Amino acid sequence: MAQATRDEGKKVNSDINVTPMVDVMLVLLIIFMVVTPMLNNKVNIELPQATAAVVMEDASKEDAVVVAVTRDGKTFLGGDQVSPTELGQRITDKLENKTDKRVYFRGDIRSNYGKCMDAIDGIRSAGVSQLGMIAERPLI
Repeated sequence: MAQATRDEGKKVNSDINVTPMVDVMLVLLIIFMVVTPMLNNKVNIELPQATAAVVMEDASKEDAVVVAVTRDGKTFLGGDQVSPTELGQRITDKLENKTDKRVYFRGDIRSNYGKCMDAIDGIRSAGVSQLGMIAERPLI
């Protein structure tokens, strides 16, 4: 009588299963796609809504000069808090080597009007002639 043997152990499957790796990579890609737009706005501000808003694509660039005024009246240049008196000099320093002398302004909808005007005066004292006011389009 012959003994039955199985030859399954001799065939070793050396293929790499990439399905779990692809799943993880797709999840990471989705996470980065969601988080990346949030990184551009260094200061959390609730923007006013404007129906006639024009898209300003240059405002989301890394080297864009963005001034923000929060609801409690603090003024920020990029991610750094500055006083309204030194804002003009800091903007002049940032725009010194740039060809595009445009500054973008983000004001919180609940901020004090006087604080926003102080920041705009600081921007104008730096010699900026093009000021982009950033707002949101209402969802319809």
